[in-house]
Amino acid sequence: MITPAFELSQDPDFLTLVIRVPYTRTSEFDIYVDGEDFKFYAKPYFLRLTLPGRIVQDGREKASFDIDKGLFTMRVPKETAGEHFEGLQMLTSLLAPKGSRSAKPLVEDLGACGGSEAVQEGEDEEEDFDWQLEQEAYVESSEDDLKKLQKYGFGNLRTGVFSRLQEELSDVTDVEDPENSTPAMRRRNRLDAETTIFCADHYLCDLYEGEETRKVHLNFKPWWSELKPDSDQSEATVTFTDDEKEQMRKFTNRSYPLDKATRYQVWLSLVDILLAYVYDVRTTEGEHNVESAWTIRKLSGTLSWLETYHSVQEVLVSFGRRVLCYPLYRHFSLITTAVKDAAHIFQCGKACVLKCLLAVHKIFRENEPAYILNDLYITDYCIWIQRVKSKHVVALADPLRKAKLHKDHLDLELAILEEAAELVIKEEEQEEEETSSSSSEGEEEDSSSSSSSSSEGEEEDSSVPQFRDTQESGGEPEGVGFQPEPSPGALKTDVPATTSPLPQDSKRLIQELSERMEEGLRIEEDVPQTSHSSSSRKTESEAEGLGETDEPATAAGGETAKAATGGAVLETPPRKNPLRIVDVGELDSDDEDEPNP
Repeated sequence: MITPAFELSQDPDFLTLVIRVPYTRTSEFDIYVDGEDFKFYAKPYFLRLTLPGRIVQDGREKASFDIDKGLFTMRVPKETAGEHFEGLQMLTSLLAPKGSRSAKPLVEDLGACGGSEAVQEGEDEEEDFDWQLEQEAYVESSEDDLKKLQKYGFGNLRTGVFSRLQEELSDVTDVEDPENSTPAMRRRNRLDAETTIFCADHYLCDLYEGEETRKVHLNFKPWWSELKPDSDQSEATVTFTDDEKEQMRKFTNRSYPLDKATRYQVWLSLVDILLAYVYDVRTTEGEHNVESAWTIRKLSGTLSWLETYHSVQEVLVSFGRRVLCYPLYRHFSLITTAVKDAAHIFQCGKACVLKCLLAVHKIFRENEPAYILNDLYITDYCIWIQRVKSKHVVALADPLRKAKLHKDHLDLELAILEEAAELVIKEEEQEEEETSSSSSEGEEEDSSSSSSSSSEGEEEDSSVPQFRDTQESGGEPEGVGFQPEPSPGALKTDVPATTSPLPQDSKRLIQELSERMEEGLRIEEDVPQTSHSSSSRKTESEAEGLGETDEPATAAGGETAKAATGGAVLETPPRKNPLRIVDVGELDSDDEDEPNP
């Protein structure tokens, strides 16, 4: 807590207290009056006085606050009218806490012999100990000391503010020692901090993802998008709310004598502040939240680093870098859109700019640490913008429209990051394609193998039947093809039967041979299967007709068998009978019991 500067005066009935509390919130004053005790609290200031007389709160007390001077004045009635309070000029004695002034130490080593009594005395001393905060009287800085300090704030008109409020303002500004930091040091430290905190993963994530959210922000229509400059007037018509009008009435009208260089810096800092405000409006869709104060002061180098700019391009580069380093949504399209919005605001005139500043003032006024920025910058801007010429405000729109801001200007190696990301994406796509192609090839191989196996099975069924073991079946030796057994129906219809019967032994041999052939052959599925007995009888009867047929009849029988099977068969060699009568000696041992012909 900071002990403020104060003065006391009196008249016969009242005690007057004047407390100097600059850069404090006007809506939060806590006052406590109880006899000789007077306590005052207005963050970050705290004052506790022990008065030489008693005062009361009976409804006659009055208080006022001068915002410009930062003076809080309070008149409190005396408990006893006409009583004179002595020693009101002894400010240090009034700050001293009431109680013992002795130099007796609070802790003493009494030894082991007096243990219980020492504990009891220690407890008594703790009860009498005054736990109130120590206060030091405020000492004004000399002019020579103030000249050594750096200047900041609106138009660089402030100095010495952070010398006593640094502990309280640590959450407001990023500058460690504003009083002794030159503008060049601030800029160098700001650039280093931005480069260090920049997160490539966050930037690439927002670049390739979150497209739907980004479209919502870019397509949002803020309140200034409906404003258009009138044809007769250079400014657009802006309507202020009752709260905004009330706030303007609270401001004190004053003039700001600024030289040319300082005035130019004030204009550029105004652009910086409006860009931060525009970004917050778009990302919150016009509904400011608890993070709005942090977002605005963090994106503005003027508010967070007490920065002073020398060109519009410097402002845009600073704003672009901070957008890609700090807020939640970090996309380059939001930067370019905010620049277009700021150009439109300046084109609409100073009334539109004032409405934006009043909105920022309200946001900071309702935030605990950021309200001090109103005293340093925003309040002065709200007063100053009302006195400038409209043509100067409108003139800022043109350089903002013509400004060219590219990713290379931000010096964050964005092009290298995007190229690396594109390479990674292409590699992933190629891997996915290879994986899908290999899986599809595997599926094709599986399907082809299954189809080939099924086709092989079909070919085995539809191909020309062959003997598995020609020696066992009693057929011809290897290398000799056999004509498949013709369809019985085809032989009956196409081959005429002979009238002269074969010898009895020949019939028997033919019958046995046909039985052997039936065991070795696999008949095609479309050829109807017949029983063993019926096929034997048919073969016997067919053999009677085949025994005496000539060569044309044999050829006709082969063609008929080929047509009946419905598939390709081995043609019968010319001048050869389709069946060959073998010698009895070539038969199996089962046939040896039969008599030789």
